Amino acid sequence: MGIMKRFGDIMSANINALLDKAEDPAKMVDECLRDLESDLGKVKAETAAVMAEEQRCKRLLDDNTAEIDKMQKYAEKALTAGNENDARTFLEKKATLSTKQASLQQSYDAAHANAVKMKQMHDKLVSDIGSLQERREAIKAKVQVAKTQDKMNKMTSGFGNAQSSMSAFDRMEAKADSMLDQANAMAELNAAPVDETADLAAKYDAEEPKAAVDDELAALKASMGLQ
Repeated sequence: MGIMKRFGDIMSANINALLDKAEDPAKMVDECLRDLESDLGKVKAETAAVMAEEQRCKRLLDDNTAEIDKMQKYAEKALTAGNENDARTFLEKKATLSTKQASLQQSYDAAHANAVKMKQMHDKLVSDIGSLQERREAIKAKVQVAKTQDKMNKMTSGFGNAQSSMSAFDRMEAKADSMLDQANAMAELNAAPVDETADLAAKYDAEEPKAAVDDELAALKASMGLQ
């Protein structure tokens, strides 16, 4: 039975190994499930055919068993009626049917074994597909998380470059501040020294005109008799 060998190949396939080799596990999972579901359709059809063959063999076996029982009863009736020759005829027919019974029993046993095996394989394939369908969602979720993490890693790398640029600007600003401090210090050093004596003399020079005005004002008041 070619379908049974094919089924054995399916069940022995290492799906996890296929997934490991896949560039996109999510797509590989879908592909594997499509293949398995296609195989399941073939297994269903073959299982139905094997079960139908089992039923046919069972029907032939049961019919033959019923005929054997019938010939036995006819032989008993013939003897009861005193017809030994008729009884012999029925017993000869029974013997022929009994020989056929062994062959029919073998055919039925083989058909039954095939049907049981096919039903077990069918049920296991259905169960495995159900399990893989549940795992598919988990695998797809993991793939999506991995893709998101990869995007975040790239964004983080970009932020790292931005931070590096900020650090460079900080260094340039610090250097500019240092240059400004040096320039201010140089300007202070280049300024002329303060002459405190000259400033003090200027103070007293400013008081002389004030004294002269006071003397003139006193003289004017005297001449006018205002004292």
